[in-house]
Amino acid sequence: AAWLNGLAEAGGEFRRHVLDSIREGALEEAERFLGAMEEAYYALMGFDYPGAIDRGLRGRCDALRGMLERTRGDLTNALRQARLEERLRQMEESAGE
Repeated sequence: AAWLNGLAEAGGEFRRHVLDSIREGALEEAERFLGAMEEAYYALMGFDYPGAIDRGLRGRCDALRGMLERTRGDLTNALRQARLEERLRQMEESAGE
């Protein structure tokens, strides 16, 4: 139970690393860590034990899901912005020729 709850709590560290990677412009790295965050969440969802045994794992999984969705949204916005910036740069280059 302690290990599973620790894995659920690690979601905050995954999110922090994804956000740091976005700030650094390392979007591929951010995607990898989002993938790891998703894998942890789906692994945890496979455990279905009473709260007395898992010590509140369900609540932590719910919190992890919320973090996962916010993180996915943040990364999606960053990816779309990067694509938009690249297209604008291409248009500027072609207009300058």
